[in-house]
This record gives sequence, structure tokens and C-alpha cells, in this order.
Amino acid sequence: MSKAKKMEKIDIKLVKENTSNPRYISESKFKKLVKSIKEFPEMLEKRPIVVDENMVVLGGNMRLKACKKAGLKEIYVSVAKDWSEEKKKEFVVKDNIGYGEWEWDILANDYDLDVLENWGLDVPIEDQIDDLEDDEEIELPQSVQLEPPKEYVLIMAEPNSVDWEELKESLKLKMVRRGGYKKGSAFDSVAIERVSWWSDFKKRYVNSSTK
Repeated sequence: MSKAKKMEKIDIKLVKENTSNPRYISESKFKKLVKSIKEFPEMLEKRPIVVDENMVVLGGNMRLKACKKAGLKEIYVSVAKDWSEEKKKEFVVKDNIGYGEWEWDILANDYDLDVLENWGLDVPIEDQIDDLEDDEEIELPQSVQLEPPKEYVLIMAEPNSVDWEELKESLKLKMVRRGGYKKGSAFDSVAIERVSWWSDFKKRYVNSSTK
């Protein structure tokens, strides 16, 4: 009894994107994925794209697009044979669920955070404040909470993008402590502010820009 191939390397043109895949990727993260593939293409052999008998992607839709963008001519695929349509749909969803969380203390001790970000990992802003001693006081204001029906304007930017960096600098966004929680509590955290009163914003930004 012959064993079915678990993995094979084929022409990338033979692999079809799954137009029904509910996942999407931001432009900034897609660029990081392309960069990662160009710098470390060997990882694709250890993590092949999963396809069905018709070469339609079940797992790795974004990787396929990134491989094309990176200029690859061949890719590794693992063929899922004799799967029902329901099982294919189930796999598409389950393959995209992230169950785990990063242990940032270990990452900060064993890796350079700038390198991790260069590899494509979204490093939380609060974890970039790593130069302070554990016993040093961090005096930060409490964050402002959005309170409907207050009037507000929402400005969006892609994570880790040039626009986001420009937005933080232009609006002079500051680090704040998560509102409503005491320092040292299980829910206490530090991050960039997301909400500000216009009166405070005027003092910080408008007045300084007119000087």
C-alpha cells in the first residue's frame, strides 16, 4: 500500500487563492510578510500551504499572495485529500484562530524587541518601556474613557505604519495608564492614549503650534 505524499513542491501558478477565505491582512502586515519570506524562504518548507485536491488553498491564503509578491516560482504544498466541504470550511476557520498569547517577559529577555518587530511581530507599545527599573515609579495620567453621547472624531491608521508614527508625533500623543484601574492591579497597563478631551488637546497641541 503506497503512502500519499504529505508535501510536494509545485509551480506556484497551479495553486489557487481561496476567494471564500474570511481572513484579511493589513497592507503594513502584508509588506512584513513579503519581507519575511524574501529573507527566510526556507521556513516555507517547514510550513507548507494546505490545499485541497483542486489546488485551492485551505490554509495559507495570505502566504500564497505574499509568495507571489516575493517573486517565488515554486512553493511547498500539503494536499488534504478526501475532505468533505464542511471539513474544508472548518479547517479554514480553525487554521486562522490564534489560541496562544505571547509571554513578553521571555521575549524581552531572550530577544531584541526591535528585531522581533523587524520579523513582523507587533510589539505592544507598553512593552517598549523597558528601560525603567522594576522599583521605579512611573507617574502617568489615567487614560480618558470614551463616554457616549459625547461628541468625538475618530482617526485611524494601520498598526506599525508610517501614518501611525506620524499621527502619534503630530498629535503629541502621550503614554497613559489604563483608566479605572489602580497601579499594580491585574488589569493595570500602560499604553499610548486613545481618547483626549478637546480642552486638553488644545493646551498641548494647538497652543504650542501657534507659538
